[in-house]
Amino acid sequence: MFGAEWCSDCRRTKRQLDGLGIEYTYIDLVETPDAVEVAREISGRTQIPVVVYPDATHHVEPSNDDVSAKLRELSLI
Repeated sequence: MFGAEWCSDCRRTKRQLDGLGIEYTYIDLVETPDAVEVAREISGRTQIPVVVYPDATHHVEPSNDDVSAKLRELSLI
């Protein structure tokens, strides 16, 4: 997951993943500015969070329902 602490959607998505016990790597784009371009290459956009799933698909600014649906699809929850 690519995000930033100032981003309320990023904090919400992190809380959701933490609450579900999902392991993930969090890349803070403020602390790792070189990763901004990586996130942009993945999503084609500049919005965050960018959540990348094990099947190489991704969501940009997903709702909690979007994330839950994808995690169920992947049998992770």
